Amino acid sequence: MPPHDRRRARVAFSDAAAKQLEALTDEAELHALDRALVVLSVDPEIGEPIPGSTDGPQLRQYADDVERVRLLYFVTALKTVVVVAYIEV
Repeated sequence: MPPHDRRRARVAFSDAAAKQLEALTDEAELHALDRALVVLSVDPEIGEPIPGSTDGPQLRQYADDVERVRLLYFVTALKTVVVVAYIEV
């Protein structure tokens, strides 16, 4: 299937990430975060695996140096949901 025909993964937030999101008020930071979340929804495997436990889903890190956004996340088994665990803008 060509990449443009793939469905995007749904993005969900852990409770901690949701609180971080609520604290963001700067428009530029929100825009940068939105762009990073779109990237993850299109290609959930784009981030680097974080070494550690092999129990459960692999924790990954996506960093966009241009937008200065860093996200820690994992992808569900069916690769349909990206759960963001940590947000740094």
